[in-house]
Amino acid sequence: MTELAWISNAISTARPQAMGALLRYFRDLDAAEEAFQDACLRALKNWPKNGPPRDPAAWLIFVGRNSGIDAVRKRAKQAPMPEEDQISDLEDAEGDMAERLDGAHYRDDILRLLFICCHQDLPATQQIAVALRIVSGLTVKQIARAFLVGESAMEQRITRAKARIADAGVPFETPGAVERSERLAAVAAMVYLIFNEGYSTNGGEAPARVPLCEEAIRLARLLLRLFQQEPEIMGLTALLLLQHARAPARFDENGEIVLLEDQDRSLWSRKMIDEGLALVDKALRHRKPGPYQVQAAIAALHARAATPEDTDWTEIDLLYGLLEQMQPSPVVTLNRAVAVSKVRGPEAALAMIEPLEDRLSGYFHFFGLKGGLLMQLGRDEEARVAFDRAIALANTAAEAAHIRMHIDRLIKESAEKSSIQKAH
Repeated sequence: MTELAWISNAISTARPQAMGALLRYFRDLDAAEEAFQDACLRALKNWPKNGPPRDPAAWLIFVGRNSGIDAVRKRAKQAPMPEEDQISDLEDAEGDMAERLDGAHYRDDILRLLFICCHQDLPATQQIAVALRIVSGLTVKQIARAFLVGESAMEQRITRAKARIADAGVPFETPGAVERSERLAAVAAMVYLIFNEGYSTNGGEAPARVPLCEEAIRLARLLLRLFQQEPEIMGLTALLLLQHARAPARFDENGEIVLLEDQDRSLWSRKMIDEGLALVDKALRHRKPGPYQVQAAIAALHARAATPEDTDWTEIDLLYGLLEQMQPSPVVTLNRAVAVSKVRGPEAALAMIEPLEDRLSGYFHFFGLKGGLLMQLGRDEEARVAFDRAIALANTAAEAAHIRMHIDRLIKESAEKSSIQKAH
């Protein structure tokens, strides 16, 4: 690893801890971010010369805090700036700082930082954007590219989010056990949102959005280090790994969607799958099931199937039934219907989803599945109506193209039937 690479990696790894602590000191996102950036600049200057510190996070916190205090003093003109050597001579100070900062303190700081970013007053897109900027350190340009918007528009979005957080007066006290549990659930949901923002894309945009999936996995792993005995965080991390393992096979060379059953499974990342499967098994041994664990268990069954025919659809149906009890949702039922179609046939699946139409009238996947089930039953005209509705609701060009493929197939089959009838 090059000198610049190890410094960049150390700073990236330490960022959540350092930002969390600096936010607690200064109680202002902009001030904490400025202090951290100044500490990073000093790290780039000092670490190559003096070698890596024993605890990069402690070093960055100490230097960032000094820098932030100096900035406040300079603005207030209350005291002169200290000499450079008072800040940069950190040999003893770093050791003292590292001794005082234990894992529990880090945990509370990071959790507070993540929770502030997922403040309930912010729209989901702003939550994700500010978390990627503050916690993950992505540049505004990187975030804008991932969200497919202009850089200035993203800058405004992040600025508005920070202002709303400041106006909300979020408390900075160390959270108690109950509040910590509540915050953890909110943070896990935000990490899941970040992943889905990157996962829900079309083939042409996928490369720009992959960093969102990777960052969500990094944040999930961070949570797992902080809460090593939480089976739901194990489940969340496993779910993201198992889903992202299929990324190389999700689109063809033209950017068209490749359904799970048609994917080249040799392209799936075995390393991610093995890590995800190990986490699923570890989580289930706790015997405290939760929604992320159930979803991860479903993804694990797909990952363990060497071929589509080996998929245990009966077990997937049972797991979706459990998920329906935990998180009643028409979308969960819709997903379960796919398994039901494999186990009990398309007619049973269609009967299951038809009562959902009012609630899912604006949902692309409902009409895509309905059209597919009707097509399997030979009800081609009804299938075409459903597919037309799906195209109208498509979120991406790839989704629309995938449905048009089904319509083209219907047209071709209809023409073939007509040709046969005329021949007779």
